[in-house]
Amino acid sequence: RLFTKKFGGNKAVLSIGRVQTPTLAMLVKRQKEIDAFVQEDYWELKTKYREVVFSAAIDRLKSLDRAEKGLEYLKQNLFEIIAFEIKEGKEKNPRLFDLTGLQVEANKKYGFSAESTLNYIQSLYEKKHTTYPRVDTTYLSENLYPKISGILRSMNFYSDLTAPLLEAPIPMSKAVFDDAKVTDHHAIIPTEIPPTSNLTREEKLVYDLVAKRFIAVFYPECKISNTLVEGLVGTINFKASGKQILEPGWRIVYAKDQKETAEREEKNDEQLIPAFTVGEKGEHEPFVHQGRTSPPKPYTEATLLRAMETAGRQVEDEELRELLKNNGIGRPSTRANIIETLFKRKYIEKKRKNLIATQTGIDLIDTIEDELLKSAELTGEWEQKLRKIEKGEYEAQKFKEELIEMVTQLTKKVIDSKGKVISFQEEKPTKTKTKKKKGTNLGD
Repeated sequence: RLFTKKFGGNKAVLSIGRVQTPTLAMLVKRQKEIDAFVQEDYWELKTKYREVVFSAAIDRLKSLDRAEKGLEYLKQNLFEIIAFEIKEGKEKNPRLFDLTGLQVEANKKYGFSAESTLNYIQSLYEKKHTTYPRVDTTYLSENLYPKISGILRSMNFYSDLTAPLLEAPIPMSKAVFDDAKVTDHHAIIPTEIPPTSNLTREEKLVYDLVAKRFIAVFYPECKISNTLVEGLVGTINFKASGKQILEPGWRIVYAKDQKETAEREEKNDEQLIPAFTVGEKGEHEPFVHQGRTSPPKPYTEATLLRAMETAGRQVEDEELRELLKNNGIGRPSTRANIIETLFKRKYIEKKRKNLIATQTGIDLIDTIEDELLKSAELTGEWEQKLRKIEKGEYEAQKFKEELIEMVTQLTKKVIDSKGKVISFQEEKPTKTKTKKKKGTNLGD
């Protein structure tokens, strides 16, 4: 209410909250980075030797003249192999779904909003096809282990994938079963009641995500071969790398998923590397590659959910993400609603799959001078303290006193600040007239 009175200009309610404001701040920050980005051309030296493309291990060149001089230098020298290394490794199985993970995957794969995915998985739960969905763990209770074979046997539609698993005892991996990582509810998995034809198309797609992930965690790890080759042309170092799948393991579950396979190949930028001998030399085909710098990518619901989960940190590693969960913004069951609130308040809008901050949203964040209200990490710390209070590890009274002191200081700052009325996005006329509710949202 304080912000509405101070900056609303009697036009609309300003919605401020401990979760939605840091979330909006992340979107606004990304929007400003994109708007301020200046695209630049660059040039890279590359060469082809024995059908393998090598890239120069130097910084990108900012002028065509330097690139052309470099190209002339390369043409005067032979290519020499100075290092060749093959390392075998493993790709760990994906984790079971918590709600955020499922929402992220459904948005990436099918474009479903977080709220829609929550509705679909809630419906599947109510129809007894999947377990309780509003969870933030990717682990199962150890006492569920005896039931796993029965669930796999009941998944008739996936019998070609479950049959190999049922030929031997199901492995009881600590990466799947861990009582220490489970509180009231475990990760989302199918039940022994297979779906019938009464499901909607969207429910079938979400069930398929849950079912395949459940099957995939019990397959062997994927075995891979990573190859790194280093070459030398004159005094310039070159590198090339490639990856081969030796044993697909859990990737068999997703073998028919053409989109995922194509994305994986594009991401890895794989090329087959033949055997090289250190010291070998030969003719090569140098060339210049011209490119352009790219702006930061706008958030999608998938990437925003991950950012909320890790309090704004960009984390790809699943194990590290698991450790940061207790410091995330909001809870899995509320994040979809937070995003929808930002839409309803017209602080953000969607362009294709991208989430864009509106001018109203940008103005609101700019008006909030105190970084505390906009801090994703601070909100994450609050979430951690609330969880500790639940476990009896932190005093509720102490937390209350900390908040009172913070709110008192914040209120004084806002009262003393100079007023700047926020511009509001005009609402498009609709056929059905509805009364506007007056009030202030001070919740999440």
